[in-house]
Amino acid sequence: MDAGDICIDPFEPSMTNPNSHNYRLSPVLRVIADEVANPRSQPELEEIHIPEDSGYVLHPGRVYLGTTMERIGSDHYVPSLIGRSSLGRLGMFLQISADLGQLGAVHQWTLEIVATQSIRVYSGMIVGQVSFWRPSGGRIPYQGHYGTRSDPAPWNPKIATGLAQTVRGGAS
Repeated sequence: MDAGDICIDPFEPSMTNPNSHNYRLSPVLRVIADEVANPRSQPELEEIHIPEDSGYVLHPGRVYLGTTMERIGSDHYVPSLIGRSSLGRLGMFLQISADLGQLGAVHQWTLEIVATQSIRVYSGMIVGQVSFWRPSGGRIPYQGHYGTRSDPAPWNPKIATGLAQTVRGGAS
């Protein structure tokens, strides 16, 4: 941080652990409003603003998209975001499929949140930890459109369509 190689903004020194830094949940969640999620189409998203005093109850069977309150990233180190084990023991899981960030992406990270039982969350609560890893070999900074987002990023159907065509085209 002092050398400017890592960005965590806002930075709260008391949230630093020996190998990581805690991150907090921002006040907005998104959830797919469609009854059935379809990876080939852009889903309709419902936006949820977490009430400051009472929080919001997450329910099983839904995937909630949130963001970190902090802008996090680095041009020198690769960030890895994980959920807090204390919340995991309560049945709340974060970053199930996308825990490894991209070199050069500095933004509020989209959080994939799943609850196995109903659990109340609050805006600003510590939900996970980020650690930074030194890459080896050649460095290619992230060039995608997710690298500067500050809202919960929705599904990109172009990626799913491209993958589906690749699989279909390669099968015999």
